[in-house]
Amino acid sequence: MSASSAALAGMLRAPASAQRSEVTEAPWSLDGLAGTLVGPRDPTRRGPAVLILAGSGPTDRDGNNLIGIRADTYRLIADALGHEGIRSLRYDKRGIGASQAKAAREEDLRFEHFVEDAAAAANDLARRPEISGVVLAGHSEGGLVALRAAGLAPVKGVVLLATPGRPFKDVLRAQFLAASMPEAARVEALRLLDRLSAGEFVTDVPALLAPLFRPSVQPYLASILTFDPANEFARLKTPALVVHGGRDLQIDELDFAALTKARPDARVVRLPEANHVLKQVPADLQANLAAYANPYLPLDPGLVPPIIEFVRSVAA
Repeated sequence: MSASSAALAGMLRAPASAQRSEVTEAPWSLDGLAGTLVGPRDPTRRGPAVLILAGSGPTDRDGNNLIGIRADTYRLIADALGHEGIRSLRYDKRGIGASQAKAAREEDLRFEHFVEDAAAAANDLARRPEISGVVLAGHSEGGLVALRAAGLAPVKGVVLLATPGRPFKDVLRAQFLAASMPEAARVEALRLLDRLSAGEFVTDVPALLAPLFRPSVQPYLASILTFDPANEFARLKTPALVVHGGRDLQIDELDFAALTKARPDARVVRLPEANHVLKQVPADLQANLAAYANPYLPLDPGLVPPIIEFVRSVAA
């Protein structure tokens, strides 16, 4: 390979942030939350903004965490929107990254706290004179946050990316039933789910299940397990776009069907080869999982264009 070819290959493999030109990034903060605003170079240019809401666990503003996910999904979405002149805001959830101080103890976290943060961020964007309208884009559990927060802020639309359509308890139950794990652990996990859903906290958690059911996270789980996204979606009158990946290992066709049945008027995008982090992957489990840790792998090419079209149609 020649020196010029090698340089070109390096550029193509580089994260999108290294190739920015016509967009700018600026720090954002609000009541202990810290994030990144992406927008056009002209700060007075009026247009819509997308608030990107992160998924479950210790997921940061870029879509990454310390337990194996390094896909940069949210950063890539923000970059693609910015190059189309659409502003975006993404932030570290309370207790995570630069927003860690907003939640000193894990046991104090509840689902509604994340809803309140999303609504506050959306209201902050909506008050800015350069922003014509705000759209919430929630990924996975962030979609559940978006469904609830949309009723607490003046948003123009909601984008649900790989979002559960069944109660969280049912999603976790299906994942346990499909997981490769000792049968005794599976039975115990299902038992713990039932106890938490009934509002009972558990102290005798087996070591194998401690990462999910440790006592400090149980109050949060109890606050979200019975949340019914389909019912919430049916009550929401805001324009909506539902995006589903055909190779999503966490959110399946039952979730997609529940959401589209709840809101038959919602716009729908099916990405047959997209996985849960919205990357295009082959029909191979190991390749699917490897995409979770590959920030250089681009987003599924079918993802961003319909989001841009939707945002411009409802919020420009």
